[in-house]
Amino acid sequence: MIAAIVWNVSPEIFRIGNFAPRWYGLLFALSFYVGYLILTGVFNKEGVPIKVLDSLVLYVGIAVLIGARLGHCLLYEPGYYLQHPLEMLKIWQGGLASHGAAIGILIAIYIFSKRYKKPYLWVLDRVVIVTALAGFFIRMGNLMNSEICGKETALPWGFIFAQNQETVPRHPTQIYEALAYLAIFILLYGIYRKKGTTLRDGFYSGVFLALVFSARFLIEFVKNTQVDFETGMVLNMGQLLSIPFIITGLVLWYFSLGKKQQPEPVKKKNIKERA
Repeated sequence: MIAAIVWNVSPEIFRIGNFAPRWYGLLFALSFYVGYLILTGVFNKEGVPIKVLDSLVLYVGIAVLIGARLGHCLLYEPGYYLQHPLEMLKIWQGGLASHGAAIGILIAIYIFSKRYKKPYLWVLDRVVIVTALAGFFIRMGNLMNSEICGKETALPWGFIFAQNQETVPRHPTQIYEALAYLAIFILLYGIYRKKGTTLRDGFYSGVFLALVFSARFLIEFVKNTQVDFETGMVLNMGQLLSIPFIITGLVLWYFSLGKKQQPEPVKKKNIKERA
């Protein structure tokens, strides 16, 4: 008999009548709260007013919801949602795509940087640090929902997702991704605490994009097919969408290597004292 872990956790935290908060929603909200606390320290350290951070969080929050929903609807199931556009609004029924969220964040930061006169890559560098941590929380939420499961496996840490009425163990790909994103967050935040602003703009963004989407690309090999049209594809949609992000990350990483150039000190003119 194959050893496995039986995962039979309810996606609901509790239920009182029709009120049933879910673990996914709690973890999603927690990702923003913890991210805000971390960025508060970053902005205080760099002397940026917290009201600027408040606006940034609002921009990013809206972008994540809209981008993730549109990403799922238009990238994974365009045929259905283009025929039923109002269904896109029913976000509570599920269907969010991390690639769509990433595109949404990139657009939101561009708009934000123009309005607040901040360098685009400077803003992105700060956001990606906590975005990696948010990825950890969200994938753990997927685990609580028993969704985005992996292919069948004989490995001893395989999960039997009882909530899905399954009896065979599968790769817990939610945990794989969650741990990868947590490790990337620890790496980025550790570098920031040590190096701070001495690195060129784009370094943190480059490392984030290259590592996060490389992890996503590799884990997709043991992940279940998400939509029917992916069946038989050598690389699935998640992998194809990851490639441009990986390339962009490597380019940013390469061009950001080396220490940030510091402005030359202003030379003081010698002023002779009058007798």
